[in-house]
Amino acid sequence: MAEEERTGRDFIREIIDEDKRTGKHNGKVHTRFPPEPNGYLHIGHAKSICLNFGIAEEYGGKCNLRFDDTNPAAEEEEYVSSIIEDAKWLGVDWEDRLYFSSDYFDQMYGWAEQLVMQGDAYVCDMTAEQISEYRGTLTSPGKESPYRDRPIEENLDLFRRMKKGEFGDGEKVLRAKIDMAHPNMNMRDPVMYRIVHKPHHNTGDRWCIYPMYDWAHGNEDSIEGITHSLCTLEFENHRPLYDWFLLKLGVYKPRQIEFARLNMTYTVMSKRKLLELVEEKLVNGWDDPRMPSISGMRRRGYPPAAIRDFCSRIGVAKVNSTIAFELLEHCVRDELNRTASRFMGVLDPLKVTIENFPEGKTEMMDLINNPEDQEAGTRKVPFSRHLYIERKDFMEDPPKKFFRMAPGREVRLRSAYLVTCKDFVKKDGEIVEVICEVDPETRGGGAPDGRRVKGTLHWVSAEHAVDASINQYNRLFSVEDPLSEDGDWKSYIDPNSMEVLEGCKVEPAVKDLEEGTGFQFERTGYFIIDKGSRDDKLIINRTTTLRDSWAKIQKKDQGK
Repeated sequence: MAEEERTGRDFIREIIDEDKRTGKHNGKVHTRFPPEPNGYLHIGHAKSICLNFGIAEEYGGKCNLRFDDTNPAAEEEEYVSSIIEDAKWLGVDWEDRLYFSSDYFDQMYGWAEQLVMQGDAYVCDMTAEQISEYRGTLTSPGKESPYRDRPIEENLDLFRRMKKGEFGDGEKVLRAKIDMAHPNMNMRDPVMYRIVHKPHHNTGDRWCIYPMYDWAHGNEDSIEGITHSLCTLEFENHRPLYDWFLLKLGVYKPRQIEFARLNMTYTVMSKRKLLELVEEKLVNGWDDPRMPSISGMRRRGYPPAAIRDFCSRIGVAKVNSTIAFELLEHCVRDELNRTASRFMGVLDPLKVTIENFPEGKTEMMDLINNPEDQEAGTRKVPFSRHLYIERKDFMEDPPKKFFRMAPGREVRLRSAYLVTCKDFVKKDGEIVEVICEVDPETRGGGAPDGRRVKGTLHWVSAEHAVDASINQYNRLFSVEDPLSEDGDWKSYIDPNSMEVLEGCKVEPAVKDLEEGTGFQFERTGYFIIDKGSRDDKLIINRTTTLRDSWAKIQKKDQGK
């Protein structure tokens, strides 16, 4: 483990420590989480949320939630609501500091006029294609717009007429006048405002010109008095532009610090690509449990504490890297192992008849709710003559190291009895029923004479079992990095990433669990009651298996 991971003092905290020591910003720490409402939050945003809100809490400061809603063509109220819901679910609190970029449209427009009057901005009639062509390349300078030297009075008049709606979409833009030969492409007269005749989710039809992200972002931080503006690395080359705008305006300038974004195996993290998956119905919406979206992970059963733990473990770095999906699953298992109640569920039922247990008799067995939490107590589970076990837990002719049920073999039914298989019934070549005898002296699952029984099976009383439909989810993609492979990245979607199991049998207490409740089916994995579950159809999603792939990866790495 890296030193910064052990101490928690990453490079961002070291910068803030030094700022506090020197009295910069009067010792204040004020961060913000600034999502664009053009999609749902994903696990990468969770890293930023945990970082920004975590630093504010650690230093006794504040963190704002601010929507950078500058593009009405891509933004929707649905996204705003989902982001608020997801951020609250992750456990952060912005108190009364919920802001929108659109709250500052008047201020930013006034500042834009200021730049026009200073000769630092001009109205350009070139099309988007022409602007791109004139921009030049990384190795060759750009060309100046033929409209670059318009008189200030003409620029101001045209900009005001743009605001009044006198021109069509794309007919004119407002550009900053910087340097078309600048080595940083972002400084080559970037567009500040474009015309978009489309209602805005927050301001309605009041505006028909909208600020570009690069013009708005630094201004918003300045208006809100942000001390440390934490951004991912792709904004590093944009920082000189933000600083140029603020310097020309003569206003407060926050300190921007860039960190590596989160990349994770077996998924994609681009909102644009995630939107493609949703719009092309390759997944079942933004909250599909296979998606890396926060809402998808919540529906899959990932606890918010596990996601926070994951974000803490991966730390903050200056260099982009890819994190193994198995680490996230490890954090989920680690949390659920401590907190999730245990139940019994049979996913592929095979009938078992206990021939020496009376027909119609029911005994209530005591089972521990969570062996990791003694305060969780116990529950009563019905036991009867007819049971279900997993089909894979019985073999007619087992190999040497198969310790589950087989003809003539004694096994333990979890917290119930020791039973011995006496016979089985086949139909059309398939085993449909196993006949057993119970040892009545072994109630609770222990043998008074101390004999050892290796196999322990979970079970469900057939008479009391509740039918359930279980959605088994795996990784959405079949390769670690679908974007690096040849061909269409969507072709690497695993067709077996979702499997629906019908006719599963679960113990009756599961039906009483509320929607969104996570739990463990013993010997099987972690699950959650799906939001689509209803009284006449119990729907359960598998969160993850019990097998910890991350532990195996670590062990393998340590052995190198």
